[in-house]
Amino acid sequence: MGSGVLRLASRKPKRDLPIKASPVSNVHMSDFMMWTSCHVDLVKEVVAFQYDQFMQSHKHMERYLLEEWQSVEKELLRERSLWGPTAGSRLQRWMLDMTEGPGRMRKKMTKNEMFYIHYPYRPDLEDNPLRYKVAISFDSKEYYENFRPQGILCHEAAPIQHTSDVDLLSSDADQTPSSPEDIINMRKLLPRSTSNKSAGDEEEGEDSSMLDGGAQSGEGSGAEAAGEGNSENPGDMQQEEPAPPSSKSDNQTIMRILGDKEKISHMFRCARIQGLDTAEGLLLFGREHFYIIDGFTLLRTKEIKDIDSLPYEIHDPIIPKSSMGSVGPVKRLFSKFAYDDIREVHKRRYLLQPIAIEVFSGDGRNHLLAFPRKIRNKVFAKFLSVATAITDNAQTSVSGQRQNAKVESGGGLISSLIGEKSVTQRWERGEINNFQYLMHLNTLAGRSYNDLMQYPVFPWIIADYDSPELDFSQPSTFRDLTKPMGAQTPDRLKQFQKRYNEWDDPQGETPPYHYGTHYSSAMIVASYLVRMEPFTSHFLKLQGGHFDLADRMFHSVRENWMSASKHNMADIKELIPEFFYLPDFLLNKNNFDLGCKQSGTQLDDVILPPWAKGDPREFIRLHRQALESDYVSAHLHEWIDLIFGYKQRGPPAVEALNVFHYLFYEGNVDIYSIQDPLKKNATIGFINNFGQIAKQLFKKPHPPKRLSARLLETLPMSAATGIAADQRLFFHHVDNLKPSMQPIKELKTAVGHIIHTDRYVLAVEQNKVLIPSSYGRYLAWGFADLSLRLGFYESEKAIAIFEGLDNGEILCASCPHDKMFVTGGTSCVVRVWEYSAKDRRACLKQPLYGHTEPVTCLTTSPAYNVIVTGSRDRTCIIWDMCRLIYVHQLRGHVAPVAAVCVNELTGDIATCAGTYLHLWTINGEAIASINTATGRNQQILCVAMSQFMEWDAQNVILTGSSDGVVRMWSVEYVQVAEEKETPAASVFESGTTNQSDNKAPSASSSTTTQSLLKRRLSRHESCDSYASEERSAVEHLKDFKDPEFLAVRESELGSSGEQDSPLSQRMKIQEAAEREGRGGVSEYRSGNISTTSSLSDLCGAEDPTWETGSVKSNTASVDTGMDALAVLGEGSPAELESRNKGGNKQGSSQSEPCLSGVSNQSDGGDVRSLSHNGVQAAESAGASAEKSSLGSSGSEHTASSGVVTVPSTKFAEDITAKYRPLGKNTLREGFRWQRQLMFRSKLTMHTAFERKDNKEPAAVTAIAISRDHKTVYVGDGRGRIFNWTVTDQPGRVAADHWMKDEGVESCPVCNVRFNFAERRHHCRNCGKVFCSKCSHYETEIRRLRILKPVRVCQSCYNILRAQQAADALAQAGGRG
Repeated sequence: MGSGVLRLASRKPKRDLPIKASPVSNVHMSDFMMWTSCHVDLVKEVVAFQYDQFMQSHKHMERYLLEEWQSVEKELLRERSLWGPTAGSRLQRWMLDMTEGPGRMRKKMTKNEMFYIHYPYRPDLEDNPLRYKVAISFDSKEYYENFRPQGILCHEAAPIQHTSDVDLLSSDADQTPSSPEDIINMRKLLPRSTSNKSAGDEEEGEDSSMLDGGAQSGEGSGAEAAGEGNSENPGDMQQEEPAPPSSKSDNQTIMRILGDKEKISHMFRCARIQGLDTAEGLLLFGREHFYIIDGFTLLRTKEIKDIDSLPYEIHDPIIPKSSMGSVGPVKRLFSKFAYDDIREVHKRRYLLQPIAIEVFSGDGRNHLLAFPRKIRNKVFAKFLSVATAITDNAQTSVSGQRQNAKVESGGGLISSLIGEKSVTQRWERGEINNFQYLMHLNTLAGRSYNDLMQYPVFPWIIADYDSPELDFSQPSTFRDLTKPMGAQTPDRLKQFQKRYNEWDDPQGETPPYHYGTHYSSAMIVASYLVRMEPFTSHFLKLQGGHFDLADRMFHSVRENWMSASKHNMADIKELIPEFFYLPDFLLNKNNFDLGCKQSGTQLDDVILPPWAKGDPREFIRLHRQALESDYVSAHLHEWIDLIFGYKQRGPPAVEALNVFHYLFYEGNVDIYSIQDPLKKNATIGFINNFGQIAKQLFKKPHPPKRLSARLLETLPMSAATGIAADQRLFFHHVDNLKPSMQPIKELKTAVGHIIHTDRYVLAVEQNKVLIPSSYGRYLAWGFADLSLRLGFYESEKAIAIFEGLDNGEILCASCPHDKMFVTGGTSCVVRVWEYSAKDRRACLKQPLYGHTEPVTCLTTSPAYNVIVTGSRDRTCIIWDMCRLIYVHQLRGHVAPVAAVCVNELTGDIATCAGTYLHLWTINGEAIASINTATGRNQQILCVAMSQFMEWDAQNVILTGSSDGVVRMWSVEYVQVAEEKETPAASVFESGTTNQSDNKAPSASSSTTTQSLLKRRLSRHESCDSYASEERSAVEHLKDFKDPEFLAVRESELGSSGEQDSPLSQRMKIQEAAEREGRGGVSEYRSGNISTTSSLSDLCGAEDPTWETGSVKSNTASVDTGMDALAVLGEGSPAELESRNKGGNKQGSSQSEPCLSGVSNQSDGGDVRSLSHNGVQAAESAGASAEKSSLGSSGSEHTASSGVVTVPSTKFAEDITAKYRPLGKNTLREGFRWQRQLMFRSKLTMHTAFERKDNKEPAAVTAIAISRDHKTVYVGDGRGRIFNWTVTDQPGRVAADHWMKDEGVESCPVCNVRFNFAERRHHCRNCGKVFCSKCSHYETEIRRLRILKPVRVCQSCYNILRAQQAADALAQAGGRG
C-alpha cells in the first residue's frame, strides 16, 4: 500500500503540447497546388512504369507461349508424328549438321526449315534476263504451288517474293566491293609491327595482368547474378544507358532459358562464329553448365539487353561488320554444355587477331567464340578451372597428342621414359592414318571448320582424271607433293618466278612474292561447297547475293584440277577435307539454278572422273584410298613442309617457290588499329576473300613416314589399301578363316551381345546388353515383372532395379554410355533415360514418338550421336541422340525389322527384315539391298559390320540367320543396262508373290509365263536359289539384266538394282524362240554368279555333283552365247545360228567332269575366255565344288566371274573381239554402273543346319568383330561362342569349309574305310575328306590365297588346272 501511494505521489504532471499551426495556413495556394501536382505526376509515372512493365511482361509471356506452342505444333505436325504425314516430301531440304563424328568428319544432315524463306518462288524472274542477280532454286515454284500452311496459331507466310527490275539494279548498285588490288595498294593501310613480339605475345602479356582481377562469384540466381556477381573490364560491356522497362523482360528471357535453380557466377560478351556469320551474345558460367545465348549483350550497368532493341550508335559490336550482306534472317541459337562434356579448349585467332577460343564438346559439338580485346585469356582460364573432364589422351584428342606435348619434339629423355609421343611420332609409327594426321595438324595450326577464312586445308592427291581405273602403283597417278600448286607445270612456274624476280614496289612496303592469291580462303571453300547449305548462303554473301558466272563455278573435278595446276595464273587452290569423306557436296540436291556455261552446258551435279563410276560415294572412297596409299604416305611430309613447315617462310620458302603476299601472314594485320571504317571493312573483306597462312608448326624438315620396313618385306604391298598384305584382316581372307574346334565361351541361354576388349571376350545372354566403357556392368530386361535391372558382369548381382519405366513390355535396349540408356517395346515409344550412379535413379530424359507398332530392335551410335530404332511397322527411324529429335525414317522393309547396326567409322546403317539386308547412309539414303534367302526357311537375326580402313572396298557386312549360317556381303559396282523411258507398263504391275514361290523352277518343267514370272520375282530372293536351277545362260542373263523382275507392288522393297528395263518386252516376245533356238534344255548350276553386266560374268562354271562316290558332270548348252547376244540386241537366235553353222559340239568326260563348266572345246578348236579375271573364275569353280561337297541345297552370290567359252569359229572370234576384256572398271557401251550387295563368303562350321557334320546346329544370334579385325566371334542359340581367325598357314590348317573328321567313316570315291593306318586327308579346295590315294594331287588355290601346292582331290585338281589354262589363254589373248 505504501509503495503504491508513493508512486502516485511521485508522478509528474503531463506537459501540455504546444498547438502547431497547419502548414496550409503558412503555404500559398499556388505552391500547394504545384506540389500536389508534382506528387500526382510522380504517382502517374510510377503507375505508368508499372503498366509498361506489365505490358512488357505480358508481351514476353505471349512470345514465350508462342514459342512453346510452335515447338509443340512442330512436334505434332512433323513426319511420323500424331498429325503429321507418314512419309516426308521430296521437296524437303537439308543442310549440313555441324556436329562432328569420328576423325572430325561432318557427315550428318539436319532439316533446313529456312530454305524456302531464303530462296522463295520469284514469278517475276522466270523469263527475266536479270534472274542471275538472285539465287533461285528450281523447286521453289513447285513448293509454292503445293504449299499448305499447317500452323494453327502461327500462320506461315507463302514462300513467294515479287521482285522488280529496279530492286535488282539498286541492290546490285549497293554492292560495291573493293577491288583486291585497291586494298593491297592502300598506303599505310596495315602498319607493320616494329616489336619483336608477335601480336599473340603482346595479347598474352596484357591478358595475364588482368587474371587477378577476375569476376566474383554471384550469390543470386539468373539475372541477379548477372547484375551483381560480375565486375568485368569496361571494354567487355556496352556503353551505359538508363535501364528501360524492357530490361526486366530480357532478364526474364534469360532466366527462363537457364532455369529457376541456376546460379550464374561469370558472364562475358562474346560472338559466336559460324562460317561467315557472327552472332553476338552472352557466355554464362553456371554451377554445372555453361551457356551460349545469341542476341543479348551486357551493358555497363550490368544489365542484360536484347541487341535488336539497342540503337545502332550505342551498340559497339565485338566483330566489326563487313560489307557482306545477309541472304536472309539469321536464327538465334541457344547452346547448353555440361562442364563434364568439355573435352578441349584451344586458343584461336580470328581476323588475324588473338581474340578467340574454340571449345570442343564430347558429343561432337564445338563453338568458336570471339571476345573483346584482352578478355580472351581470362575466359580461357575460367574454362580450364571449371572443366572437369578435359581430355589429356592422345588417342581421343582433336589435336592427336597430349595437351603439353610439342608437335616438333626433340625426343627428350623424360618424354622417352614416360612414353609420351607427339602426333608426328604417332604418324611416323603408323598409329594414325594420313587423313587423321592432316586433321590434327590443321587443328594445331588453328584452322577450324567454324571459320571459312581458316578452313582446314588438304592437298590435291590425284593427277589422273581421265583413266577409267586408277593405278596406285604408278607415280604419274599422283600430283607432285614436293611442289606447291603453282609449280606443278613448268610453263606457269616460269611466270611466277618472273613475277618474283622482277617485282618492284616504288613505295617499298610490299616485298616480292610468287602468288597474289591463296591456296585456301573463304571464297575457295564456299565455291567447293556451294551446292550444300549453309555454304550456299556463305557463297552468296561473298558474291553479293547471286551465283558467280557459270564458267567460273566449280563444275568438274578434272577442270578444277587443270585450272589449279596448269591453266589459271590466279588459281593455286588446294582441297578441303570434304573431298575425302563427304559425297553430298558433289550433288545439287537443292536443285539450284547455277547457270549455263558459254558452251551451253547447264550446271548441276559436279562432273566426276571416269574412275568414279559416276557415283560420288565411289569418288570419295577412291580419293581417300589414294590419300592413304603408300606413294602419298612416302611423300606427304614434303607437302607438310610447304604448308605447316619450314618451307612456309624465309629463304626455304623462296627456294621452294612458296612465297605469298605478305598480308596473308599472321602479324601483319591489325584491324583494331584502323580508324577509318571503310578501310576496316576493306581489310576484313580482303581477309575473307584471300585467306590466311596457317600457323607454322615445324621449323625443321618434317620426318617421313616409316615405310621402309614394310616395303622390304617379301609379301607384296597392297597399293590399293596402303596396308601390308601380311596384316591379315579377316575381310581380306574371307575364304581362309580358321574356326575354333570348341566353343571359347558358353552361356546358359542364347547369346545376345558379344564385346571384344583388349584382353578379354565378354558376352551376355539375350535381353542383356553390356554397358560401356569398362563393360563391367550389364543392363537386363524381359522379366515377368516388366522391370529393368542393372547388374555386375562377373557376379550377375543386381545393383539397381527399375520398375514401371514403360507402359508395356520392354523388347530392346541400348547403352551409349554409362549415364544414359534407351529402351523400346510394346508401347511403341522410344524412351531415353538418364541414369545417376550416385542416386541409382533413372529419370526420363525424353520420350520419342514415331512408331505405330512395337519397337523390336534399336542401337545407338556414340560416334555419330544417333539412335536407330526398328519396329514391326516395317520402318526404322533415325533420332538425334544429342537433341533427342526425329531426323529420318528408313522405309521399304518387307517384314518387321529384326536387327539394326551402325558403322561407327562410316556412319552407314544396316537393317535386316526377314531375309532382306538393307544398307543406308547416315542420312537415310539407300545404298543397296539384297534378299539373302536360300530357299530354306530362314530369318536374319543379327548383323555386324567391319569397321577398319573405311576406304577399303572389301569391308563386309556379316549377317547371322536362323539357319545357322553367317554370310558376308560387300558393296560392289556392277554394270547394268541403261534404261530408256518407254510408255509400256510393267507386265506384272499388280502381281503379288508368296515367299514360298521364290524358288525358281526348272526350265523344262514350267510354262513360259510361269517361268518369266518366277524369274522376275527371283530378283527378290537370294542367289543361293540359283544353284538349284538348271537353266541356260540367257535365262540368267534375263534375271540379272532385266530389272523388271520385281515390277510388282513390292518392287520398292527389294534390291536397289530393281528398275525398269527396255529389255523386258523383247525378252517376253523372244521367250519361245529362245527356247527353240537352244536346241534343248541343259542343266545349269551357277552358284557363283555376280550381277555384273558383262556377258562372261553371267555364265559361271558348273558345280560337280557327287552321287554315291562318283562324279557326274552337267554339260552346259553351247548356244548360250548366241542367246545372250540376242537378248542384248545383236540379232535373233536364228540369225546368229546362221552365222555359226556347224560350229557347236558338246564334250564331257568322266575323268574330268568339270571341264565343261570351264571351257567347251570343239575339235581342233582353241579356247577363248570372256572372263574378266581368271582368279575370279577359279574362285567360282572352287566355291562350287566346296558347296556341292557340303550337301548344300544351294550356293551363294559371289563377286566372281564365271567363264564362258565359244567354239573355234569366226563367230567366236567376233564375239571375242566385241567382248574382249576392257578392264574391270571399263564401262561397256549401253550400260551404267550400279551399287549392289554381293556375297563374299559364309561361315558354316558348328552352327549351320545345312552341314550334316554339325551334330548340334543352332541359329546365329550374335556376331562381333575383334578390334584388330583379325577375328570374328559368333554366338548361337545354344549359348556357345565360336571364333574364326585368319591363319598364318593357308591350306595347312583347318578351314571353315572342311568337313569334320568324326563325320566321315570312309572315302567317298574308293570307299576305303579310315583307320589307324589309313588316315583322313582333307581336300583344301572342297573340304571333303578322302583317303591318301584319292587326294594325292597338289596344286595352287588362288581363290583361297594359297600360293604353294597343297593336297586336293582329283575333281578339284581338274577344275583348278583347267581354270589356270583358261586364264593363261585369256591373258595371252588379251596381250594379242
